[in-house]
Amino acid sequence: MEYKYLKIERRIHVATVSFNRPEKLNTLNIDLMSEIIRVTQEFNNDGETRVVIFTGAGNNFSGGVDLSDPELMQRMSQGTMLMKSRFLKLGPKMIREIYEMSQITIAAVNGVAIGGGACIAAACDFRIGANNCKIGYPEVNLGMNLSWKALPMCVSLVGPARAKRMIILAQKENAKTLIEWGFLDKVVPSKELIPAAKKMADKFAAKPPMAAQMVKQSVNAIASALDQAIMHMDADQYQLTTGSKDFMEGVQAFFDKRAPEFIGD
Repeated sequence: MEYKYLKIERRIHVATVSFNRPEKLNTLNIDLMSEIIRVTQEFNNDGETRVVIFTGAGNNFSGGVDLSDPELMQRMSQGTMLMKSRFLKLGPKMIREIYEMSQITIAAVNGVAIGGGACIAAACDFRIGANNCKIGYPEVNLGMNLSWKALPMCVSLVGPARAKRMIILAQKENAKTLIEWGFLDKVVPSKELIPAAKKMADKFAAKPPMAAQMVKQSVNAIASALDQAIMHMDADQYQLTTGSKDFMEGVQAFFDKRAPEFIGD
């Protein structure tokens, strides 16, 4: 299958998927998110690939949702509440598809992974970061909640107090902090990132795939047993927060490169 915004490299039982919009910090437009969903489904029909590495082409993993994508902004701002609600399922579906992949998944985080990029990294089984990487959830600074089913994934990785700090303060955390908190599993020099990810991938690929994948699925089921009971509402929260004046102020401040002034409305 051909992809416009993904590069795929296959090596025996390991595949590397690179988000390929480096000139845009690999930000997630509608087409890239749709391609990520398609490639995860392709891997679910692939019995040879045992490990999938996700990374970003160029200097960054992903700068999150592409707020300059005209189609995305049009579908978020126009149309009925019903159609907006259906469109808002695209991001959560992408994250869920990555989380539920049969293969072991490794995020090789180069540069920045923020917003949706951080959500993708959290949805993978393991995360290796370059020593200059930064990861964060900027949503609160834009006047919105963290959605895409990503909140419980962050809590599972770093614990409730650190998750509140990471998400509410909306700062980009550095590799040293992220390894101490448990968000990252390993930190390496940036030039060693992909070799280190492939070395880890080879170790998992050498294990019997049925047993390894069953363990992965069972651990995920235990860790996320209550997620749906809570996170079914995050799209509703998103629609509420993005209808606020604070959201409009947060987005405008982002484009103006200034600090937002929130009023709680």
